[in-house]
Amino acid sequence: MKTKTSAAKLTLKQTLSLLKSGELSLNELYQDVDEAVEISNKKLNIYLTLADDARKRADKALKDKTPWLGVPIAVKDNICTKDLRTTASSTVLENFVPQFDATVSKRLKEAGGVVYGKTNLDAWAHGSSTETSQFGRTLNPRNPEHLPGGSSGGSAAAVAADMCIAAIGTETAGSIRQPAAWCGVVGLKPTYGRVSRFGIAAMASSTDSPGPLTKTTEDATIVLYHLSGRDPLEATTGQQEVPDFTKALEKGVKGLRVGYLYHDIEGLEKVNPYIEAALRVLEDMGAEVESAKAMDPHHAISVYTIVQRGEVSSNLARYDGIRYGHGRDMFGDEAKRRIMLGTYTLSKGYADQYYNTAQKVRTLFRKDFQRLFERYDILVSATSPGYAKKVGATEGSAMFGELEDMLLEPSSITGLPGISIPCYRDPNTNLFLGMNIVAPMWREDLVIQTAHAYEMHTEWNSWRNNK
Repeated sequence: MKTKTSAAKLTLKQTLSLLKSGELSLNELYQDVDEAVEISNKKLNIYLTLADDARKRADKALKDKTPWLGVPIAVKDNICTKDLRTTASSTVLENFVPQFDATVSKRLKEAGGVVYGKTNLDAWAHGSSTETSQFGRTLNPRNPEHLPGGSSGGSAAAVAADMCIAAIGTETAGSIRQPAAWCGVVGLKPTYGRVSRFGIAAMASSTDSPGPLTKTTEDATIVLYHLSGRDPLEATTGQQEVPDFTKALEKGVKGLRVGYLYHDIEGLEKVNPYIEAALRVLEDMGAEVESAKAMDPHHAISVYTIVQRGEVSSNLARYDGIRYGHGRDMFGDEAKRRIMLGTYTLSKGYADQYYNTAQKVRTLFRKDFQRLFERYDILVSATSPGYAKKVGATEGSAMFGELEDMLLEPSSITGLPGISIPCYRDPNTNLFLGMNIVAPMWREDLVIQTAHAYEMHTEWNSWRNNK
């Protein structure tokens, strides 16, 4: 007798198709997602808050024939959700219930998605492990002895554990793509300004980018379309029209010029063979692959550290006890370290030495990418220097996140779109490696067409063959 597959394991595209045809009911869908949460959430610590009215909202979304028909979506807990607690994983906001939706939350709801719950993250998004959360670390569903990455670790883990149909995260320098790689899911960081930052607890305002964490590239494409676009409430959103990203899914990679980055960086010897195997797949499909030389990403660590700490010291100044109930003495150790370092680098006599110099080097990275994109359509590298680290790996390592995100920081500080997709699974540990694909600004279509083509011709995506 064939065992019924849990509806929680469906992709977003599959879920929508089955709901439209009547082959799947919302009752079945929510029962299966609820069951997955009940079984695993206490152990993995993925959701900090669950929405009591999720099922009611789902019924209305289905009745109104919205595009997403009431599917349950996990939302990172630094994104404001009206009448649903939003903590940024910090005890400073332990009891904060927003009276408005972030633009991302609003657009998700308008599309017919339902905020199922709020996912754990590194407190204030400060980290790449989800170990700095003041509500306890999240564990990796692929192997609970390991970390899920961060700062969107809870959102990536929710997708990997089939505890939602899709999820929303934010990236400042790797915080969507790195946990996607560690959890074996798809993470798409849009061009800076493609998706509004309004209503999101700001970390580094000049690089923060909300985006989807999903089971497949196709799912990420669906989510991105509905989140994107100009927002009158947020001045850094772009004026560009939002294209139909799904048109890029079937284009393939024939004739695409691919530059292979960072393979000569020390410490990637164990990862490179799997990225090179992935590139051979792209070559077999007709892409033209070359080794490419770019600025050393180690320099991006310095740029990001200085700029991000400076912006953190400014952004976190607003969180006082008068507004939010708890004072700044409730900040965790990581937040305090970043505030102190940022205040120092912005202080009189040091801003020229540090912050202004960092911004000049940031401009050099932009010019270097402009040079590379004159020759290549996309750039490919490993997402992370290795597999997910073991629980406790961040202890005593002040630069843990910067080192783990080193290969992503250049594209983050320059505002480029990128996607991480699974490209290998270790059969011994069940841990994944990710391949990072980057394109010029506003060319998410290029990363989508490449990622989808690779996904269709390989076995590494856990959900691709779901029936």
